[in-house]
Amino acid sequence: MEISDISEVIEDNDDDHEASEDGKKSQDPHKEEKPKKSQLNNYVAITVVLFVTFMGLCQVKSGNVVQAMQKAQADRIDTWAFYQARNVRAEIAKSTVAQLRLQAVAVPQSNIRAEYNKEIAKYEAIASKQDTEKDKLQQQALDAEKLYDQLNIHDDQFDLSEAAFALAIALLAMTSLTQKGWLYGAAMVPAAFGLFMGLSGLLNWDYHPEVLTKYLSENTTHKTDHQVSTLPYPQVIPKHKMV
Repeated sequence: MEISDISEVIEDNDDDHEASEDGKKSQDPHKEEKPKKSQLNNYVAITVVLFVTFMGLCQVKSGNVVQAMQKAQADRIDTWAFYQARNVRAEIAKSTVAQLRLQAVAVPQSNIRAEYNKEIAKYEAIASKQDTEKDKLQQQALDAEKLYDQLNIHDDQFDLSEAAFALAIALLAMTSLTQKGWLYGAAMVPAAFGLFMGLSGLLNWDYHPEVLTKYLSENTTHKTDHQVSTLPYPQVIPKHKMV
C-alpha cells in the first residue's frame, strides 16, 4: 500500500467520525435546549435579585415610617387627653366664677364683696389661661393627626409595593419551572406597579390608590350586625356658635 492510499483511508475515517457526531447531535434535541433554558433562568435569577434588593430598601424606609406613625399616634392621644384635662379645668374655673358671683350678690358687706371679687378675678384668669392653652393643644393634636394621615399614605404605598413584588417573584418562579417566556413578561406587570409604589414611598410622592387600599383595608369577612361603640375625639365647637 502506498502512502497516498493511507492518507485517503485516514480522511475517510475522519469524515465518518464527523458524520457520526452530527448524527448524535441531531438525535439529542435536549442539548440544544440547554443553552436557551440556562439563559432564561439567568434572567430570572438576576431579576429576582434586583427585586429583593429594592424590597429591602423599601423595608428599611417602611420600618422608619411605622415608627414615626407610632410616635404621631401616641402624641395625638396624649395631646387630646391633655386637651380634655385643660377643658375640665376651664369648666371648673368658670363654674366657680358663676357660684362666687351669685354668692357675692347676697353679701351686703362691701369688704366681703371685695374678697369675692378677688376670687372671681383669680378664677377668671385661670379659666382664660386654660382656654388659651386648650386652643394650643387642639392645634398640636390636629397637626399630629395630619402627620399620621400623611405617614399612613406612605405606609400603604410600601405595603402595596411589597405585595406586587411578591406576586412578581411568584410568577418568576413559575417561569423558571415551566420555561415559558410569556410568564416572564407577565411578571413585569406587577413588578412595574410595585416599583412605582416603592418609589412613591421613598420619594414622598402623594399618590395613593384610594379605591384599592380602601377595599383591602375593609373587614369583609367579619361583618357584624351591631355597631361597636367607641369613644370619639372631642368635638370642637366654634366659638361663634357657643352661647
